[in-house]
Amino acid sequence: SYFGVYLYYRAQHEQEFLSAQSHLALWLGVLDTIVLLTSSWSIARSVQAARVGDYPAARRNAAVTAALGLVFMALKITEWVRQIHAGHTFSSTEFFQYFFFLTVIHFVHLLIGFVALGVLIDQQSNPRRRSQEVIETCATYWHTVDFFWVLIFALLYVVR
Repeated sequence: SYFGVYLYYRAQHEQEFLSAQSHLALWLGVLDTIVLLTSSWSIARSVQAARVGDYPAARRNAAVTAALGLVFMALKITEWVRQIHAGHTFSSTEFFQYFFFLTVIHFVHLLIGFVALGVLIDQQSNPRRRSQEVIETCATYWHTVDFFWVLIFALLYVVR
């Protein structure tokens, strides 16, 4: 519903949103997206490896996923600092209010995703507690966070 609210207000204040949006670095949003889509690929590889019982490969791919998540977080923090130094804060314009709200909420969900990755890695590491259902549920959460980033990227960086 928040995406719908954003689109409604964007339509009501098109020029203001376009002007503020021009301060975003599209290349950085593209890089964020590539990093998270690659993390979706690596978590899918982790699930595939777990399905065939190759738990060392599954854990390696899960570790790659976590590393890519950390890269995304570093890029996002860099972008926030860049925007704040340029004078674009949560209260500077309505667009940046949405920008910070959406990206911070996504960031919180990404942090929760790290908990899910920890559970997934624990499941892959402990033969007595292994559950493919839990592994796949954790991976699905990670995919969902990535999917929401793609929506956020499209709304904030691409839609003109």
